[in-house]
Amino acid sequence: MTIDKQKEAGKKNIKKAQRRRRETTPRKRALTQPGGRRQAKPGTKGEGGYFRIVVRTKDEFTTFRYQDVGEKGHILRLAGKRSNGSWDTQAWLLGKNDAHIKDSTLVADTNDAKRVIKALGSKPMHVKGDVFKAKDRRNIPESEKPTRLQRKARLKNIKKAQQARRTRTAQKG
Repeated sequence: MTIDKQKEAGKKNIKKAQRRRRETTPRKRALTQPGGRRQAKPGTKGEGGYFRIVVRTKDEFTTFRYQDVGEKGHILRLAGKRSNGSWDTQAWLLGKNDAHIKDSTLVADTNDAKRVIKALGSKPMHVKGDVFKAKDRRNIPESEKPTRLQRKARLKNIKKAQQARRTRTAQKG
């Protein structure tokens, strides 16, 4: 059984706690929490300069490195290194001048961005903020190699090397 004195003390304590909560800043309040405030994941706020297309999960990799593709600062490839030493693409970052969002899908505005989106195995689907998710291009089994395009590129490279050799011998003689 509670007596009137306890009820009054309880009401006072509640008012005191409410006043203290109003006076503290959100940052100070977050820091008093047991885990503190977590930092937002990249791209989830929608404030950055890039759209992120995640191709593989982060846990597959040990270290990461950004690589500029094409013009500087427009398209970036986030490459990850696996524990066995091989490198693979973890995500693509497209500059906000190179693409835009339309009906929760990413639409390319420049040729470079179109090339990146076309090379993906599926259309980028909106996840949150500036983050999209897509499948990587299809893995071609060794039994199907060399593909038609690989054969064509090889022939082109051979012709290029032969031409360079001819120009070198013509310059010497």
